[in-house]
Amino acid sequence: MQGLYRDKLDSGLSPATVQKIHAVLHKALSQALRWGMVPRNPADAVKAPRPTHEEMRPLSPDEARKLMEAAVGDKLEALYILAVQTGMRQGELLALKWEDVDLNRGVIHVRRTLVRSRGRIALGEPKTKKSRRPVNLTSVAVEALKIHLGQQLEDIQRLGDLYRDDGLVFTSGVGTLINPTNLRRRSFEPLLQRAGLPQIRFHDLRHTCATLLLSRNANPKLVQELLGHATVAITLDTYSHMIPGMGNLTARTMEDIFS
Repeated sequence: MQGLYRDKLDSGLSPATVQKIHAVLHKALSQALRWGMVPRNPADAVKAPRPTHEEMRPLSPDEARKLMEAAVGDKLEALYILAVQTGMRQGELLALKWEDVDLNRGVIHVRRTLVRSRGRIALGEPKTKKSRRPVNLTSVAVEALKIHLGQQLEDIQRLGDLYRDDGLVFTSGVGTLINPTNLRRRSFEPLLQRAGLPQIRFHDLRHTCATLLLSRNANPKLVQELLGHATVAITLDTYSHMIPGMGNLTARTMEDIFS
């Protein structure tokens, strides 16, 4: 089993993928152990590779404003506004349907995400139970979605039967799901260039949302619920080290109490 993992790594698979292979094997062998088919779970003695985490690169407030300014008039302007202001995952945004959006109340209900099935993208279940959540929108986001809807209706009328209307909010030119790779290459990377910003990952927009809120002393529990993290501990473990001065907060608070 250890040799299998080594072979998979040498063949080019990422540590994260090999770790998933280990998880499946461990679970299957645990079931075999419960059924009495094996005397022990050999996966317990095998060390799976740890995935390497890419460095987080959230945008500063000034950089986030530059991004929003560069996105004005872009076909996917509303998508970038939602990404920064709500912290929704890329898959959640690209799987969003108009039936999930209440523009009158200014609320989005996250009910699905993009998944890969047999090498193709499709709609699937959210990442965790907590991922199913309501997301309150700013007035800027609501207005951007209204404009986006108007433009989409014009496209539907212009293209007629050539447009595949599945009710998606963000689509390709003919109404189909947007491939994340195409989003990055054809839209996101050119947008960063126009804004004069470094080439970051789309996921860093989610990190941007969290760090901007926490840097303004937003309640971590509310940030957790906005992002759809399983626990508030995940939110704090992920972002506490990114917030300047956050480590000194307890000392300053104690000083204030006894001053």
